[in-house]
Parts: sequence; structure tokens; C-alpha cells
Amino acid sequence: MQSRRSFLKYSALLSGLAVGLDAFGQAAQRSILLRSSWQVENIGDIGHTPGVITLLEQHYPDVEVRLWPVDIGKGVDQMLAKRFPKLKIITSEADVGKAFAECAFMLHGSGPSLVRGKDLALWKEQTGKPYGIYGITFPGVYGLPADRWKFKPEDISIMTGAQFALFRDSASLAFAREKGVKSPIMEFCPDGAFAADLKDDAKATAFLKNHDLKDGQFVCVIPQLRFTPWWELPRKNQKPNADKHARNEAMKEHDNAPIRAAITAVARQTPYKILIVPENETQMRIGKEMLFDPLPDDVKQKTVLRTEYWLTDEAISTYVRSAGLFGIEMHSPIMCIGNRIPAIVCRFEEQTSKGIMWKDIGLGEWLFDLDKSDDIDRLVPAVLDMLTNKKATSQKVDKALAFVHKRQKETMALMRQYLS
Repeated sequence: MQSRRSFLKYSALLSGLAVGLDAFGQAAQRSILLRSSWQVENIGDIGHTPGVITLLEQHYPDVEVRLWPVDIGKGVDQMLAKRFPKLKIITSEADVGKAFAECAFMLHGSGPSLVRGKDLALWKEQTGKPYGIYGITFPGVYGLPADRWKFKPEDISIMTGAQFALFRDSASLAFAREKGVKSPIMEFCPDGAFAADLKDDAKATAFLKNHDLKDGQFVCVIPQLRFTPWWELPRKNQKPNADKHARNEAMKEHDNAPIRAAITAVARQTPYKILIVPENETQMRIGKEMLFDPLPDDVKQKTVLRTEYWLTDEAISTYVRSAGLFGIEMHSPIMCIGNRIPAIVCRFEEQTSKGIMWKDIGLGEWLFDLDKSDDIDRLVPAVLDMLTNKKATSQKVDKALAFVHKRQKETMALMRQYLS
């Protein structure tokens, strides 16, 4: 998070650059400032950015995009540069000031919340130019019960001041309206990661060959705890949260046992192998402890545990070679559906309302609430059906993706008047 000192430094710099700017100058008319790239320890948070840039590339091929990232370390910058050679990535305060002066529109990218609302407020204060919010959950608090559904009062005015405020799940849209957000356009918008098309076929095919996983003959699986234990990663520099850890320990068997049951059913009742994969850097350990190690020996023989983290490009190249995916995460399923691979989502209350987007795009039959025993009971049959009833599975994917594409086209059009 930016410190107050950094915020003031930006303010001073931008104040000087913005004075005397012709808001209708040619440079401003043809450039978008995208605020995105929230963290690199999660392939879904990485995936938001290339997804939105791909959409901008498709719908505004002649418009320059400048990415103002929070974090693109650990090789993510190189991955983005490879896919988007024309992309300008902001790396300094001077670059931020130049973008404020020259860009016509600021877009807050898809994400778990209004991650950088204060930067939108600064943009409005310093430039007076329009801005929009593209596919967020609101408020998106991954907290204990006492903390959920809390938000900063200023977020209401920031969203109200946007030319459009788009939400990636209907529950967030309803909540924003209930709390008084009055942006001129408030609608559902698919998460930006649906459009992510990064690929690293060489890494993916090498890994699959090394583990004897053949194209179309394996299914991917993802574990999770109630709260991602970010405190396990030194780079995050977070203190352990005793209450969250206790909740994780209390629920980890309850939540992951149904996933193991589905793995076992796939191994014993279908020809498919299983590949346990991570969506974030803590899940290699979780996958080993909660999914792989407790499996019966005959099931282990058909199961591969990925023990290293990966980036979004290799993950997508792996997913598109799979028969499908299921697990307790959101963005790997999103990127699967975006690339026409079937995916089942399991969720629980601690993951906020983001999972509701599966109902919003027409995949409610593939959404499972692990806080509901009836949903747990129907998970194994649904996984088997997804993998064996190929025609119905393909139709579900195509129908959902057609709706996603329709909303992408409609929501991308909302910027046209500011970039003409």
C-alpha cells in the first residue's frame, strides 16, 4: 500500500504537470491509464491485468494503454511485455505524472475490491478527467465475521463519481446500490481474467511430458483454506493471524475432504489422471497436506502434485490441455471458462461474494457452497458428469462464454465517447 508520504509526493508532482493541460489534446484522446496488477503471488491477481489489456486491445486497437501496476515482479513484467510489446508500463513517479497529464481516461482494473480508490480520487482532483471501474467485488473484505461487509465511506463517493462502476458479481452490485453508490452506469461485468490469453506452451508441455500427463486425459484440482495464509510467505511481510489460523485449522478437513472424495471418484471411475495445482504460492503446501498425502495408494498412482509455483501463462497453457478443473478457487476456473475448458467452483463465506459470478454467467450448477451440506453431497456426481457427459458440458461452457463475450463487448463500449 502506498504511504501517505508517497501519496503527497504524487499530488505535488501531478499538480505541477496538470496545470495548463489541454484535456482535449491529441495525446490525451488516445491514451488510457490502467490501474491494475495487485500482486504476483496469485495467478488470478496476475490474470486480471492481461485480461483487461486484451479487451482494450480488441476493442480499441489504436488506443495506447499505460499500465500503472502495484506489483509486476517475479517475472510478471517480462511476461506482460512478451504478450503486449506496445504496452507502456509505468515505473516511476515521473511516469505517473506524465500519464495523468496525457491520458484521457483512467480505468481501475478488475479486482477483489476497490483496491486503489484513492488513486481514482487523486486523478479526479488533479485532472478533472473521467474514470471508470471495471469488474470488482465490493466491499470484498476477506475477514472474520465482524469485519465483513465493511467499507471506507469515501469509496461511495469515488464510485459515484465514476462514469461507470461495474461489478463482477450481482451481490456486490446490489450492495453498492444499497449503500448509496450512484454512478450513472452500474452493471454486472465479468472479471477481467476471463479474457486472459497468456501462454507458455513450452513450459507446460515439458511439465506434462515429465509427469506422463497427456492432453485431454487429466483434470486439474486446487485446494484452499478459509483464509489464505499469506503470513507463510516472507515476501508478504505479514504477521500470523491467530484467529484466521484457528479458523483454517478447524475447517481445513471439512472443506478439502469433498475435494479428495472427488479426486478419488475420478481416479477410480474414469480414465483421467489428476493434477493438483496451486492458484497462489501457499497452495503447494496445502495441496500436499490436504489433498495428496491422505489419498489411498491406488489414487495416488494416478495423481500428480505440482510442487512449484507457476505464472499465469504456464497455468493457462496447462489448463487448455486438461479435461477440466475443480477446486476451492475462483480465477483458475475463470481462466478455464475463458479458454473453453469446463470448471467447477467451490466456495465458502470467507471468500466474499465473488463466487456468485458463476451464477451470474449461467453456471450455477457448477457452483458449490461448502457451508451447505446439500452442495457437498452433489459435488462428486457433478464432477463425474462434467468429465463424462461431454456434449452437455460443452454446451454449458459455450453458453456461459457467449454471455461473457456479450457483456465484455457492451462494457468495453462505455469508454468509446471518451476516446473518440
